[in-house]
Amino acid sequence: MRPTLQPGTPPRPAIPRGVWVLGFVSLLMDVSSEMIHSLLPLYLTVTLGASAMAVGLIEGAAEATALIVRIFSGVLSDRWRNRKSLAAAGYGLGALSKPLFALATGPAMVFGARFLDRIGKGIRGAPRDALVADLTPAAIRGAAFGLRQSLDTVGAFAGPLLAMALMLAWHDDFRAVFWVAVIPGALSFALIALAVREPPRTATGAAKLALHAGTLRALGRPFAFVAIAGAALTLARFSEAFLVLRARDLGLGIAYAPLVLAGMSAVYALSAYPAGRLADRMSHRALLAFGIAVLVAADLVLASATSLAALAAGVLLWGLHMGLTQGLLAAMVAHTAPAHLRGTAFGAFNLASGIAMLLASVIAGALWEYVGAAATFLAGAAFAALSAVVLANRSLR
Repeated sequence: MRPTLQPGTPPRPAIPRGVWVLGFVSLLMDVSSEMIHSLLPLYLTVTLGASAMAVGLIEGAAEATALIVRIFSGVLSDRWRNRKSLAAAGYGLGALSKPLFALATGPAMVFGARFLDRIGKGIRGAPRDALVADLTPAAIRGAAFGLRQSLDTVGAFAGPLLAMALMLAWHDDFRAVFWVAVIPGALSFALIALAVREPPRTATGAAKLALHAGTLRALGRPFAFVAIAGAALTLARFSEAFLVLRARDLGLGIAYAPLVLAGMSAVYALSAYPAGRLADRMSHRALLAFGIAVLVAADLVLASATSLAALAAGVLLWGLHMGLTQGLLAAMVAHTAPAHLRGTAFGAFNLASGIAMLLASVIAGALWEYVGAAATFLAGAAFAALSAVVLANRSLR
């Protein structure tokens, strides 16, 4: 499932330029998105009067949409053999959605803007990940996915910090911050449209692909297990909106709420690339198991937190879990799927994860609303432990 390096082999190749460019495309879009998303839970609950249950439904439906749409864009990228155009269309749609947040006057309008934004994310995700795999030699795919994820997460770190600075400067003016977020989104689309080149691909039977059971069976049993493991882990990791709500619950001021996602993203960014390099050298199963253990620890800390210091510890552990697992899972998909079906594989993987994300966020919102914040995170720990059981019953090399 992963390449091994033999003694006396040539030096490892460098990560291709196209992967770096795609990383900076992701960075800019994440600056734009996280400027909005780091404030959105409080905008919904404090300004628009929405409940935690509504936040869970909006976030779960939005993130699930992004993941589910990927299966269709992944199949199309295999069928058309043109991954860049689909990825660029997704980034363009994401950029177009950003002004709608500033114009929204109620939860329904926010839901519409969030839904459109996540459709854009869904369209671009699988073609972009497949393009990274196409551009990168097999021996360094873990590092390449880790690098792209690290740059993506630098944007997720910078966006909340910028949002916090503007909220302090503009006296909690949510709409003004949302308008500024339009700028990096537009730059992201321009960069992928102008600076990314798709590698030439030989004609294969992929041009005749259609989305049906036979195509999915062709992905193979090793890939199917990766998809099941990824879905089980996603069920344990509900929307990060609940981290922001937990911070508010413990007394963090509105203007400082973006620090929650900034801190998480900092650890995520710092750990994703080293974890990707580790994935090229060690057992995928062992690394994934460690990442799951970190998530269990994060949930337990967040469930029992009574101070902002404890909250910070839980948030940082959550970011470490993301860094250890997200690039690893992408590399596992790339290693287990047939080359001409990589787009379809990334789409199918994210379909399974999308359904799990919707269930996880709705359950989290209901527990928060009717039982309490601690119950939400305790349930997350239980689901994470369940994913570890799934992992223990199958072998990943």
